[in-house]
Amino acid sequence: MKNARLKVKGILLDLDGTIVDSREAYSEAMKIALEKMGQKATDNKKVTEIPKRLEQGLPIDDVINGANVKEFLAFYLKAYYEATITKAKPMPCIKETLENLSRKAKLAVVTMRHVPKSKVVEELYRFGLAEYISNVVTALDTRYPKPSPEALMKCSNQMGLKTYECAIVGDSVVDVRAGKAAGAKTVAVLSGIFTRRELETEKPDLILENVKKLPYFVE
Repeated sequence: MKNARLKVKGILLDLDGTIVDSREAYSEAMKIALEKMGQKATDNKKVTEIPKRLEQGLPIDDVINGANVKEFLAFYLKAYYEATITKAKPMPCIKETLENLSRKAKLAVVTMRHVPKSKVVEELYRFGLAEYISNVVTALDTRYPKPSPEALMKCSNQMGLKTYECAIVGDSVVDVRAGKAAGAKTVAVLSGIFTRRELETEKPDLILENVKKLPYFVE
């Protein structure tokens, strides 16, 4: 895996945990949602457990201490999307990394955020990254979220590429699963909320500490 080289024409980048550090936003959302439900803030493990389970479509009842799931999620998601405006930060050296990658392949963002594409574009502009991204696909642009390959296939098509000509890069097990389902190369990064052990189980083509290292593996 360490010596893997990627011959691709397109790179489909996840947003949270990949090019943007959203951990503070997760923490803020958890705190606000629990307060709305009359509960106290919880430990850091539970903070990351919520987005992990939501991405995989797994139940969260035990994590929120028996609170009403539908009500909690309404508070949580609203708080999270608001928190990303002030709490989300670009990953270290991400501007230089995307600049280097853009010389080798077309770049796009595929995110599971349920927000209009314009919101993601605004965030990319705020971080000085928009000029390197040719396309953005959010959960609102597809019927089925990752791990369905739909978003990746739609994005690659918009880029004028076949999905097998692309690599999906993300911090989540669902990024790897979606990439495999779409026939794309798969790159897992350890800069998000999933552990190396969790990601290794999915057998991606490449596992890196962060996106900063990716240009060395793209031909």
